[in-house]
Amino acid sequence: MSYLEFDFTRAIELLESAYAEYRDAGDQMGAVRAARTLAGLYTAIVGDTAVAAGWASRGLTLLADTPDSSEAGWIALNKGMIESGRARKNELFREALDAGRRLGDPELEFAALAYLGASLVQADRIEEGMLLLDEALAAVAGGDVDDFCVLEEIFCQLFAACEHVQDVARAEQWIRVGEAIAERRKLPAVSAFCHTHYGAVLTTAGRWPEAEEALSEAVRLWSLGRRAALREEALVRLADLRVRQGRFEEAEQLLEDISMEADVGAARPLASVHLARGRTELARDILKQALSRIDPLSTAAGPLLSLLVDVDLASGRPDEAQATVDALVACAASHPDQDSLRASAALARGHVCLATHAGDPQACLREALAGFARAHMPVELARSRLELAQALLSQHPEVALAEAQASFDAFERLQAARDADAAAAVMRALGARPGTGRRSIGTLTRRESEVLELLGYGLSNPEISERLFISRKTVEHHVGSILAKLGLRSRAEAAAYAARTKQAAK
Repeated sequence: MSYLEFDFTRAIELLESAYAEYRDAGDQMGAVRAARTLAGLYTAIVGDTAVAAGWASRGLTLLADTPDSSEAGWIALNKGMIESGRARKNELFREALDAGRRLGDPELEFAALAYLGASLVQADRIEEGMLLLDEALAAVAGGDVDDFCVLEEIFCQLFAACEHVQDVARAEQWIRVGEAIAERRKLPAVSAFCHTHYGAVLTTAGRWPEAEEALSEAVRLWSLGRRAALREEALVRLADLRVRQGRFEEAEQLLEDISMEADVGAARPLASVHLARGRTELARDILKQALSRIDPLSTAAGPLLSLLVDVDLASGRPDEAQATVDALVACAASHPDQDSLRASAALARGHVCLATHAGDPQACLREALAGFARAHMPVELARSRLELAQALLSQHPEVALAEAQASFDAFERLQAARDADAAAAVMRALGARPGTGRRSIGTLTRRESEVLELLGYGLSNPEISERLFISRKTVEHHVGSILAKLGLRSRAEAAAYAARTKQAAK
């Protein structure tokens, strides 16, 4: 209970007391369970790997005098979590998986399957790893996993893997399943599990209010857990969200105490802040340092190379920008199934073509549009539309205006004010006045505005839930909030209000 209430210190104290009591009572298996659970908590919550290894070893010693049991598999899983070598880590996860299957422990089996799948994805064996994760999640959906903590870990591994390869489509599909499970079993919403990775997925998906809520909660929870490194990971992702929102000062403050040596992930948001401030040399140095520490063909290199292209162009280095594009294209070619990487490479090629007045920027940017649409990445999709509008300005002004309007509308929905201003500037250059339809709603959040629009089309709560990939309970909450904010008495009045607002915006 203390663990579920996020009182991690108390949970550890109780387990240590339980271990002593089991040993005094001669209950070897009870002591083993307490030892391996402590190993897991010291790994995941505290981050003291030496202490975790000590408890894991204690559990193995106690198992020497007991019959074959799945506890050895759980200990192997714990050891795999703290193992730094990828080959040995996967070997331990496979050992745990085998024990779970051989001894009929489904919770161990599917927890190990999820950890192994996520580890393979991290090693860029993406298709193989995602297949294992999908199987583990299917087992959860099918009721094979009962333990709440194991269920949480399986979803967490899925979100971590999806974040690593920016697989928004897969994450959103399983989010829907998870929320349905949470509602059916009266559990905390699965969207609250593993807030750090989940928040990053929501950021990429353009669901920024939800991302902010998840990441803020992650910072709070990891502060309770005393694991500074995990709190920093949450802060880095929150800073990335702030950068996308154009709130650079806040992003810089979030990154102040984070060491680049400890977290390569901080490089992109920090370099983005420097680029926005015109400090291109600092941005370039940060990205170069980060890239020197990772495999240039790994999926992790893609976002860094993509930003480096922008930095190279902003600092007047078109030749180096082209070399960076070539590196990004090679990275994307190494992962042919990753729409987001291929789209990023196409966008970067288009950006360089525009800057150097060479090549076919329109073809590159249309390729980027298609890729980001498949990858469910609305921010990058809107930015590609804006680049395409600029490419079309002189030859096809009407088409350019349509693309600029579409990007402006998308940025308005996302509440990306800085990008919306850039799109508005292009529209004004074409003699058009940007509309302000969605901003007139005022007090509503982006998600509430979307729900209101769907109410205007006459959709029911279950239909809105399906359309927006959120639970019915969440839809009910949004409808209630809309009615309160707009002073309306019923969903019928809300539908009529939405229809009037839409007509007035035309």
